[in-house]
Amino acid sequence: MSIIIAGHFQTQEDVDVARRALGEAGFAQERISGFYLSQPGQHDMTPIGGDNIQSPGAKEAPIGLMKGSATGGAVGAVVGAVTSPVTGPAGPIVGGLLGAHVGSLFSFSRMKEAGEAEAGGRAPLEVRHAGMLVAVAFDDTGLESQAVDVLRRLGATQIERARGNIVNGDWADFDASSPPDVVA
Repeated sequence: MSIIIAGHFQTQEDVDVARRALGEAGFAQERISGFYLSQPGQHDMTPIGGDNIQSPGAKEAPIGLMKGSATGGAVGAVVGAVTSPVTGPAGPIVGGLLGAHVGSLFSFSRMKEAGEAEAGGRAPLEVRHAGMLVAVAFDDTGLESQAVDVLRRLGATQIERARGNIVNGDWADFDASSPPDVVA
């Protein structure tokens, strides 16, 4: 595996300029890759599309829904039974159904907000932003600062370091969902 330095650019023209500049700086053209990176969550890494089978923020939703429905249903059935002289025999049934519905809606208030850490979990990881990405691979660690300088001079943002293989202009083992190691 080689060292890879990559940076984000705004346009395809910026990518072409960066590829030429890296080549002029002595980096091999076949070890330079330029490609579009889609939005986080849209990398089509699962059979149903996206990056995860289940939304990370909603993994506790089924349990919350069951708890809310059960609690609301029980309270509603009791209220319906108490009011059965007025509502008749349908009171406990309607009360239970209405209570279960209200309880299930309450469970949504327990869902975490976007970017909020999960209870007992780690803080959200930094993600790669969508856009054009230019990456260059090399084996000599002394070339790292030169690659970073070229990309920075050309206006690259979120410059990152990785390990991997770029072969014939293709970053073969790129994992879009892995957190970036941002260096500049």
